[in-house]
Amino acid sequence: MVRLAIFSTIAASMILVAAIPIDGLDYATRTSKRATTSSNGILSTSSPAYLPKFKFKGGKPRLLRPVPTGPITKKSSLDASKYPPLWTQPDVNHPEVRAAIRSINWNYVPRFSPRTDDMPYDVATDEACWWTRTQCTNVKARYLPNDVKFCPKVGDFGLTYDDGPLVPIIENDPWAEPRLYNFLASQKQTATLFYVGTNVVRFPEAAVRAIESGHTICAHTWSHPKMTSLTNHEIVAQLYWNLRAIKEAVGVTPRCWRPPYGDVDDRVRAIAHQMGMATILWDVDSFDWGLPSVANDFAGTYTQETIDGFFNEWISNRKNGRDTHGHVVLEHETSNMTIATTEKWLPKLKEVFNVKKVHDCAPQLRRPYWES
Repeated sequence: MVRLAIFSTIAASMILVAAIPIDGLDYATRTSKRATTSSNGILSTSSPAYLPKFKFKGGKPRLLRPVPTGPITKKSSLDASKYPPLWTQPDVNHPEVRAAIRSINWNYVPRFSPRTDDMPYDVATDEACWWTRTQCTNVKARYLPNDVKFCPKVGDFGLTYDDGPLVPIIENDPWAEPRLYNFLASQKQTATLFYVGTNVVRFPEAAVRAIESGHTICAHTWSHPKMTSLTNHEIVAQLYWNLRAIKEAVGVTPRCWRPPYGDVDDRVRAIAHQMGMATILWDVDSFDWGLPSVANDFAGTYTQETIDGFFNEWISNRKNGRDTHGHVVLEHETSNMTIATTEKWLPKLKEVFNVKKVHDCAPQLRRPYWES
């Protein structure tokens, strides 16, 4: 059972105690001190106990110097047979998922219903801090920390990539990993990687390369759904299998996650928080996913000219002193075009920004993993 620390200094300031259920309209937990990722009443105090312990032949993967490059040769000990079918909603009745569900104090999860894009929602009150409708990142449930959206220091640029690791779609795929990781190594650059559990199970060796290279791995769900559309138990299942896959592949348990599509509200945040994870979003979006690419013969939503315009604007704003804070960017490792975009623009970004991992620019975040 996950140990939940109810710190006396926080609990004393709460009007609501754990025995009182929370519903979607009752946020009586408003306090004079906003919760943070390091000071709160319901965050796990150790690596979630419901996750299995894994043995690693030759020891757990670790940071290597010099940074490895070239083809991926190391194997992972991950047992794919222990995981749900790929790209599906996992079964909420699986014994391991049930253990995770039991670990959560549901009194601290607001009682909102699953959402759809066309459902009625009062954006003026925005009672659930639903990002998809209002871009809200300052939560309404005061016992939760706000989302990390940008680097506070002007000039810092949090480099992130979603949806990895990029799995080969053909034999000897020239764009699949380690293409991106080798390029980042050539730039002496590390990044924050938000991994989809399904892709980790398909290509755990790439996750090993990422850890060896010094990148930070965070969670991005098992199969990339809109999280607010799920039931509470379905949310737990998505996060559980994502955490489990990363831990089995590389031996660390992330304390950070990003909701697919940015789709998050206080109900989803509360569950992720009790599973030990801070929510990280972004304030600048490359829209690189929208370029026409070889991935699934995607015709594209955006042109290269449009995408280049975003990068040029960020660089121009920085050069001309228009930035009031740093940034966290949304990029992807999903196709030939997303990789080509970062190869084109990262050197130019590094000329004007201090490009770094999000945990290196956001002081409200604690260390990225439960393990040391």
